[in-house]
Amino acid sequence: MSESMKTTLNELCQKDIATASDAELYTALLKLVQEQSQKQIKPVTGRKLYYISAEFLIGKLLSNNLINLGLYDEVRETLASIGKSLADIEEQEPEPSLGNGGLGRLAACFLDSLATLDLPGDGVGLRYHCGLFHQNFKNNIQNEAPDFWLTDQCAAKATDTVFPVSLAGNTYSARLYKLPVTGYEGRTNMLNLFDLDSVDESVIGDGISFDKKDIARNLTLFLYPDDSDEDGRLLRIYQQYFMVSAGAQLILNECAARGCNYHDLADYAAIQINDTHPSMVIPELIRLLEEHGISFDEAVQIVTDTCAYTNHTILAEALEKWPRHYLDTVVPQLMPIIEKLDDIAKTRTTDSSLAIIDQNQVVHMAHMDIHFSHSTNGVATLHTQILKESELAGFYQLYPNKFNNKTNGITFRRWLLKCNPALTSEIESLIGSGFKKDASELKKLLNYTDDAEVLKKLSCIKKANKEALASWLEDKQGIKLNTNAMFSIQSKRLHEYKRQQLNLLFLIHEYLEIKAGHTPATPLVSIFGAKAAPAYIIAKDIIHSLLTLSQVISEDPEVSRYLQLAFVENYNVSAAEKMIPACDLSEQISLASKEASGTGNMKFMLNGALTLGTMDGANVEIAEAVGNDNIYIFGQSSKQVIHRYAAGDYCAKDWYEADPNLRRAIDFLTSEEMLKYGDEEHLKRLQNELINKDWFQTLPDFNAYVVRKEQAMSDYAVNPEAWNRRTLINIAEAGFFSSDRTIKEYDDDIWHLGK
Repeated sequence: MSESMKTTLNELCQKDIATASDAELYTALLKLVQEQSQKQIKPVTGRKLYYISAEFLIGKLLSNNLINLGLYDEVRETLASIGKSLADIEEQEPEPSLGNGGLGRLAACFLDSLATLDLPGDGVGLRYHCGLFHQNFKNNIQNEAPDFWLTDQCAAKATDTVFPVSLAGNTYSARLYKLPVTGYEGRTNMLNLFDLDSVDESVIGDGISFDKKDIARNLTLFLYPDDSDEDGRLLRIYQQYFMVSAGAQLILNECAARGCNYHDLADYAAIQINDTHPSMVIPELIRLLEEHGISFDEAVQIVTDTCAYTNHTILAEALEKWPRHYLDTVVPQLMPIIEKLDDIAKTRTTDSSLAIIDQNQVVHMAHMDIHFSHSTNGVATLHTQILKESELAGFYQLYPNKFNNKTNGITFRRWLLKCNPALTSEIESLIGSGFKKDASELKKLLNYTDDAEVLKKLSCIKKANKEALASWLEDKQGIKLNTNAMFSIQSKRLHEYKRQQLNLLFLIHEYLEIKAGHTPATPLVSIFGAKAAPAYIIAKDIIHSLLTLSQVISEDPEVSRYLQLAFVENYNVSAAEKMIPACDLSEQISLASKEASGTGNMKFMLNGALTLGTMDGANVEIAEAVGNDNIYIFGQSSKQVIHRYAAGDYCAKDWYEADPNLRRAIDFLTSEEMLKYGDEEHLKRLQNELINKDWFQTLPDFNAYVVRKEQAMSDYAVNPEAWNRRTLINIAEAGFFSSDRTIKEYDDDIWHLGK
């Protein structure tokens, strides 16, 4: 025990920590982190990054900060000496509800890596009061409730800094909140979050309903407010402009304080536009520079030299575009600038499909980003290739030097050191601690692929993690898991292209096979974590079908011996930290060509799960890293999928009618067994969607998926040592997927920070 740490905590608690409550200890540790993180704030010289994103899914910060500050072990041991658990104390911390999925988690990892690499770079976003929503299940249906998380103990602290933001002719005051971001043996940067003092959580009615027109009271209530009506779509524009206008003013003020005269803004600031949500920062910066006496043409060049854009999707519906009259209503001050930018773009190409304002008076945000930034990057090799060859081919031909790839990464401090301490300790005992700072050192583990004792230890660690997850899930939802089974996990946003419905059809198939007397090679526990957007009907139908099937299975003693289905409520970072270390088989089954990258695939790989996936996103690079023998690839290639779409010749009903196993699984959705626990309208709607549409080509990949998954189950059961060897290879080859590597590439090729 460290007496100095005990003394420090006693002073921060203002009492003997042996008699302090968990809440008092949490407050003391929060103060300790704040004091230590302040010491790592460094002056900025040269270029500083401003990473603007609608989401920052940062997760609980206490333990992560203690790790980064080098205090974790000392604090944990000091607390243990008085019978206290750091894990229990961390339960006092609210889960920050500032993001939803991979986009927001990536942004959080990037902030961690920037600080770790000692690079000056801050985040810019919004301080949402209720996040996306809190998910709960009732009658096998997803329900949404506000996710209230803001307390006096939140790490993001209000400042006296406010900026005026004009929305629909009214001026609002954007208050700046600052949340310190610590790096591992690095510096402390900031996450800058903006909010309105007038936002009122009491305006929320049933579920997550509220008056979408009362901007002063609703502006930052929710991330991605329901956009199924015009008021919701307008509210999203209000949010986005509020974020970028306040952010742009902050950037200009900070640069001016360091000596910038605005003509040389690009020497002081690098702005990364994370997806299209922050796109309006381009015309807003131009507007502000003109207010400072800079000509329009020069302002355009300055902003182009300062801004870079990351594309995260090839889904056309996710490349934001807004009817012009929406922008005329909310941000009339920007429309003259956007019109001028469109005029410039039209002088560069005669291709009308590349216009910013199209012939239907729709404003394309991604088009503005590409025309008026100096870099456009994809987030995995395959994704960038598809952007160049098809989705953004016209832009690539116009600006070939702007396009580049930056394969996503994850921070190992959160996704190994924090969530899997036993595996971390074992790795450190084998190869030393260098991998914590340089993830490529994990390759040293390849020296142990034939070491039976090491492989056995990996198996023991995995079993302990499965038992920990089972205990947590039983406490949380009353679900008892068979920890002797293979754990297959699909945890990600619920979307048809991610194809949770393919997993659903497999589980139905497996259920029916067991009923027919064909037992699997190993018992299977299939675990899901996902939220469906409130207005995304089919996604909610998929959740309903999975929950209903879960009940069908659990009520059948003949099947439940071999098969379980568990759906984790309100999936978030804390849940992921328990699920990922326990996973045996990582489900990465999106339709090839549709997932830009994925980062869950990297987290599972790092924690010793084998991937079952399509050749999509970063799965391609994972497969290249580990070799075909250490991954389960199935399904159509991206070229086959793209060809099907281009030819327009895919007919789901043909596949349904031609394949008796597939037809049997789809028909089961409205079987007597399912209708006993489920709602016919939900089940029938999903069934019709699969038979008559299936836009994301679930049916052509069904048989290949069944074959590969059953092969994985057999391999797991028949030769555990070989399985453990393959998990070790996956861990050893995970180093490339560190966000430290990703950030270094961004800095080397795009940002040039500190220079």
